[in-house]
Amino acid sequence: MTGSNRLGAVVMAAGLGTRMKSALPKHLHPILGRRIVDWVLAAAHELDIEPLVIVASLSTAELFPGLEVTVQERPLGTGDAVRSARTLLEDRADEILVLSGDTPLLTSALLSELVETHRREQAAATVLSFCPEDVRSYGRVLRDEKDRVSAIVEAVDASPEELAVREVNSSIYVFRAEKLWPALEQLEPANAQGELYLTDAIRFLVSQNEPVSACIADDPVEAEGVNTRTEMAAAAAILRDRINKAHMLAGVSIVDPVSTWIEPCVELEPDSTVHPFCVLKGQTRVRSGAEIGPHVVAADAEIGENVTVGPFCYLRPGTVLGTGAKAGTFVEIKNSQVGEGAKVPHLSYIGDSEVGAGTNVAAGAITANYRPELGPGKQKTKIGRNVRTGVHNSFVPPVEIGDDSVIAAGSVITDDVPPGALAIARSRQLNKEGYARGPDGD
Repeated sequence: MTGSNRLGAVVMAAGLGTRMKSALPKHLHPILGRRIVDWVLAAAHELDIEPLVIVASLSTAELFPGLEVTVQERPLGTGDAVRSARTLLEDRADEILVLSGDTPLLTSALLSELVETHRREQAAATVLSFCPEDVRSYGRVLRDEKDRVSAIVEAVDASPEELAVREVNSSIYVFRAEKLWPALEQLEPANAQGELYLTDAIRFLVSQNEPVSACIADDPVEAEGVNTRTEMAAAAAILRDRINKAHMLAGVSIVDPVSTWIEPCVELEPDSTVHPFCVLKGQTRVRSGAEIGPHVVAADAEIGENVTVGPFCYLRPGTVLGTGAKAGTFVEIKNSQVGEGAKVPHLSYIGDSEVGAGTNVAAGAITANYRPELGPGKQKTKIGRNVRTGVHNSFVPPVEIGDDSVIAAGSVITDDVPPGALAIARSRQLNKEGYARGPDGD
């Protein structure tokens, strides 16, 4: 950002969003690992705004730790929402960026353009407007003969002629602070909803012959708000495509971007590959040469170089797969380290465990990490290097399996196994001939 003016911001996030048909306020609904409002905050943070104030309701004020929050005690409209942030912003900012907390597609580049337009035109206020294909119930931006903004009219209050206008209001603005606060004092609930509209602050500034400009978004999608679950799904798809495109341009192969969902904090190194129907979440990191999927879910997992994961695999938080390791079909791993070249090929659960380099875990293995008789917390299984387990092994922790040992098929291991040993922990097979025919030979 250029310019010497101090830029502060207020994010309006106190509304309920009744059209979502949800007990959860719309700003808090998750999209790709972030709440809707968090996408707005992420765009604003890239502009190094200080202060940044969130307007929340009484029920949500505690959900923004580490941020400056003010409470709108009653939902009296956008004008009242911004007015409630005055004590936190006044004398700390020369310009006030007003953001709507329901615009997850907003980008920092568009916000920078808005602020630059405001400064270039030396406006008292600048509106971010856009021209969507469907104007729906957005407020209409009206202009005068000099192409300045003359008014913003809410759809419910607009005349038929005004409803025909295609340029609409995004509810995102920049104000000169010295003009904003007096304008807010003039607001009155003279509308169908009995609310204080921030758009009436624009009308007041125009009536005082203050210059009000508009910055039209080149891509109207960036200014779209989310009001329904249908709109939320559409926004999620756009965010998914943005994330996937960025990874592909950086050298990642995503076989089917439409079916691949990657959250924004996931790291993918060049020359990694993601197959269809994968979901990568949280702080997951994928190293070069790794191949993921299809049908893999990974959350807060570390996937090393040249690792193979899937198909149909679930990597839960705390999973670390070393270089060249494999987590195969119908495998679930949680809070465990799988060493270099180690394999868990199929049909196994590995939890709270260490698997050493070069070890092969055969089908049907389970590390039973919870033993209530030992008290709270999970117990740990440690399997050494170059171990060969058999099919249908269970490990009852705490237990340690030595390097180069072998576990017989069907064994339930409850004691430590020395290095190089063969462990057999199962009942001897007993066959009773003729049993199926009965005592009379029938």
